[in-house]
Amino acid sequence: MAHSKILYGLCYSMLLLGLVHAQLSTNFYAATCPNALSAIRTAVLKAVSKEHRMGASLLRLHFHDCFVNGCDASVLLDDTSSFTGEKTAGPNANSLIEWTFMDCSVGEKRFDHGKFRCC
Repeated sequence: MAHSKILYGLCYSMLLLGLVHAQLSTNFYAATCPNALSAIRTAVLKAVSKEHRMGASLLRLHFHDCFVNGCDASVLLDDTSSFTGEKTAGPNANSLIEWTFMDCSVGEKRFDHGKFRCC
């Protein structure tokens, strides 16, 4: 009896798995923003050449800070006169140096009709 429930559960799971439409692809931006990957690569290499810790900091940001609970846009907010953003908040002091890379000259270059910005 227990084995048949497991078997039915597996069959049901396989049926649902077949209905899933995966939308992730390695060439997602190829049509909408063909210069995106090369521009990002250039910007990252430039940032790492300026600050050797930047590569490790970017890895930490994406694999430690973002994968655990997901990133939210609050780490992008800058300080105002009435608000302390997360970049300079106590727990994040000197630990979010990679945001200096992501913030640099935001409007300096635009690719593909403003869909992508890069330093």
